[in-house]
Amino acid sequence: MSKLTLRIVPFMLLLLSAGATLTHAQGASVYFGVGGANDSSNNQQVDGSGDIGPSLTGVFITIGGDVMPRADLGFGAEYSFHATQTNYAPSVAVNARPIFYDFNVIYHPLTASKRIVPELQGGLGGADVKFYETQSGCEALNVCQTINQYISSSDHFQVHGALGVRIYVTPNLFVRPQFDIHWVNNYQEYGSDWVPQYGVSVGYTFGQQ
Repeated sequence: MSKLTLRIVPFMLLLLSAGATLTHAQGASVYFGVGGANDSSNNQQVDGSGDIGPSLTGVFITIGGDVMPRADLGFGAEYSFHATQTNYAPSVAVNARPIFYDFNVIYHPLTASKRIVPELQGGLGGADVKFYETQSGCEALNVCQTINQYISSSDHFQVHGALGVRIYVTPNLFVRPQFDIHWVNNYQEYGSDWVPQYGVSVGYTFGQQ
C-alpha cells in the first residue's frame, strides 16, 4: 500500500464518520472529483544537467467532505493530488507529485432550492510537492527492475477559494462543477503563486430529505 493511499484512507474514514454521526445537522456530505490544475514553468534550471522546471498540468483527484450546521453556513476539508507522478527533472530521473489540501468555511447564498445550490468556499491549507527518483538496473540472468522511491518534499502555505454549484439528481446525490483558486506562498517549483483548478465531483449528502 502506497504512502499516498495511507494518507487518503484515514481522511475518507473521518469524512464518512462525520457523515454518519452528524445527520442531525442540516447536512453532512462526502464527495469525489476529477479535474485539472495549471501553472506555468519557473523557467529556472532545477538540476545540474540543465533541466528547466516544467509547467503544471494534468489530471487531479479530489476527495473532501463538509458539515453544514446551518442551511447556509458550514465548514469542510479537501485533499487534491495529481493522479500520477510527473516528469520534473528527466535528465536525473526525478518525478514530482503536486498536492493541495485546505480547510474551508462554506457559504450557500441561496437556500430556497434543494435541487440547485450555489456554493462559495474560502479557507487555508497547504501545498506539497513530493519528489521521487526512479532507478533502473539489471543483474545476472537479465533480471531487471525499476525502483521508484520518495526522496524529498517541499511544503507551502496556501489560501484557497472556490465557486461551485451543487446539482442534486436525487435528494441526497449531487454533481458539482467547481472552480478553485489557490494562492501558494513562494511556489518556486512552478512559475506562479496563483494556481487555478477546475473539475467536477460527485457527492452524497447525509441527513437531507
